[in-house]
Amino acid sequence: FAVSGFLRVATGFDIGLSTKCVVIPKEMDMCHKIGYSEMRLPNLMGHTSMAEVILKSSTWQHLAHTDCHPHVRTFLCSLFAPICLDTFIHPCRSMCVAVRDSCAPVLACHGHPWPESLDCDRFPADEDMCLASLTKEYKYLHKVLPKPACQTCPAVEEFFTHKRVLEVFCDSNFAVKVKLSKKRTVFSDQEYNIESQVEFITQGSLLPYETQSMIQQWLLVNEKCTQRMTSTHRPMVYLLVGNVEEGIILVNQVYRWQRRDSQLTLATQKWRYHKCL
Repeated sequence: FAVSGFLRVATGFDIGLSTKCVVIPKEMDMCHKIGYSEMRLPNLMGHTSMAEVILKSSTWQHLAHTDCHPHVRTFLCSLFAPICLDTFIHPCRSMCVAVRDSCAPVLACHGHPWPESLDCDRFPADEDMCLASLTKEYKYLHKVLPKPACQTCPAVEEFFTHKRVLEVFCDSNFAVKVKLSKKRTVFSDQEYNIESQVEFITQGSLLPYETQSMIQQWLLVNEKCTQRMTSTHRPMVYLLVGNVEEGIILVNQVYRWQRRDSQLTLATQKWRYHKCL
């Protein structure tokens, strides 16, 4: 999107001559494809070296990938990698509040409060020159998809019959086959390779690729569950089964899909012709 679409015109403040324009580094992938490729250094978080920017922003990359709010990347990148203009453009207070209200529960799920450094009161009101939230227009133009909830991890089931699995399918909206493995990363933060395909769908309003991306978000939001499922770097395959209730995605059952698992294969094959009671 064009950054100019977010600007509310008024007066900015001059950043003086002490800053420089630098290319956004490849390590900050949350700030790629956001409409510009160069950033100001020091940034709005007070980071003075690129090494510091990369290190401090790395803890936020995970939140950006959860897509907890349509503008989470815009908000974070305006602070960590501000666009190279004559003046710094802050995010508006309203954008901060909107992102905080959507994303603070995700941070809480990971055991972190919304940080004081991002206190929304420090940002300018919307009538000043700042990046404004387009949430109303976004909702109008885009389908608003269900969001994953922070939840207690379902137990991973390893022993079951295909008949029992079919009963569970009958009570569910989706079943997604997921291949998970841990990435080896430079930082201590865990990252994961996630490949998923929809095995079946009964939720009429959702398309397979939407369900697939929502499950990927669920795995990022519920990272403690993902950690439990990726105890080694070896890829593991699971079937995640659950419901969409009042705009919330809940995973109720997790089945470990072993290589020679005839019961899950049988259940997904029989589902096509299965009549629920």
